[in-house]
Amino acid sequence: MGSRVERHQHHHDLVPLAALLSREMRNEKMEKPSVRYGYAAQSRKGEDFFLMKTDCQRVSGNPSSVFSVFAIFDGHNGSAAAIYSRDHLLNHVLNAIPRGLGRDEWLQALPRALVAGFVKTDKEFQSRGLTSGTTVTFVIIDRWTVTVASVGDSRCILDTQGGAVSELTVDHRLEDNVDERERVTASGGEVGRLSIFGGAEIGPLRCWPGGLCLSRSIGDMDVGEFIVPIPYVKQVKLSNAGGRLIIASDGIWDALSSDMAAKSCRGLPAELAAKQVVKEALRTRGLKDDTTCIVVDVIPPDNSTPPSPPPKKQNKFRALLFRKRSHDSASKLSRKLSAVGIVEELFEEGSAMLADRLGNDDTCNQSTTGLFMCAICQTDLAASEGISVHAGSIFSTSSKPWQGPFLCADCRNKKDAMEGKIPSGVKVV
Repeated sequence: MGSRVERHQHHHDLVPLAALLSREMRNEKMEKPSVRYGYAAQSRKGEDFFLMKTDCQRVSGNPSSVFSVFAIFDGHNGSAAAIYSRDHLLNHVLNAIPRGLGRDEWLQALPRALVAGFVKTDKEFQSRGLTSGTTVTFVIIDRWTVTVASVGDSRCILDTQGGAVSELTVDHRLEDNVDERERVTASGGEVGRLSIFGGAEIGPLRCWPGGLCLSRSIGDMDVGEFIVPIPYVKQVKLSNAGGRLIIASDGIWDALSSDMAAKSCRGLPAELAAKQVVKEALRTRGLKDDTTCIVVDVIPPDNSTPPSPPPKKQNKFRALLFRKRSHDSASKLSRKLSAVGIVEELFEEGSAMLADRLGNDDTCNQSTTGLFMCAICQTDLAASEGISVHAGSIFSTSSKPWQGPFLCADCRNKKDAMEGKIPSGVKVV
């Protein structure tokens, strides 16, 4: 008798498939923020370039796997490096992500793929023998997750509900960045100001040979190899209140602090906001440099929870703004943080050492042909060719030099040059 009742009970709980699917779609809609963006620029030298692409697909042909890319490239010494990076960097990054990953694994693989893509772009551009260089600030937005990779001094800031402004990039300027000064001198570069007649020193700190003020960039073949293309990478998850990103070249940041830029355009839609930031920068400083700004709003869907009121204590809130995630209760924490409008930090790494950035491979990066692949340029390696990222490095803490990822001889040479282990490839023409 009991089994019959049970069966009856179960039957009662069944939901028609169509209803389930529509419920699923509703949740999907609810979860997915929309992205609005605007762009504004004033040109002085014509060396700033940008990329805005809102229709990239993680799984080609699947519109629900869409993500957006926004980037700024501030060129110097010509615009070739900026244009080349705009046209090729995205593909190099995406090609460095293993195929067939689900969304979460894809997002986890992104920081490492960004490093590989930046280094590959730099290596390919340098092989063309052109001497220009470029900063890159590269932003990938997949629903609530924002991943930023950056070399140079174009900056990306985040303005969130409650008015807390945080920086998602680190400026690679010798003037402001002590760690980078130390790294450059340790790798064999010299750091100093321009000397003028009579021994006076003027201007910002520069790196010699080459005289560049930046310590990281793509291109710049005529400076030392210790000017590296390895990006600082930060990945955060926005709360369900969304947020505003302001991505801009140093024409903005030389004139405005991050707070000033954010405040100057609050309450305006993205398109007008970008114009307002540029206007504000020019009002403060005049047009001394190319000045480019992209504003991106990640907007919660209509039926989401109303944003929480801003916390009373701003400084306390700043400490709360980023919370490192611990894996045990990550999703619970995520929900809690989301409810109070706090941004969750998923990943942050700024080291200029490739062995730190490409990590350890438990699963070797085998290509479809069954051969190993170079972790940077994705070329197939014969078994005898691959050199582990961890092999024979004086900085290596790895006890497993045979453990992947592996580099081809060419990329291995680049790695050594960037770490100052072989004479820099400076060609004095």
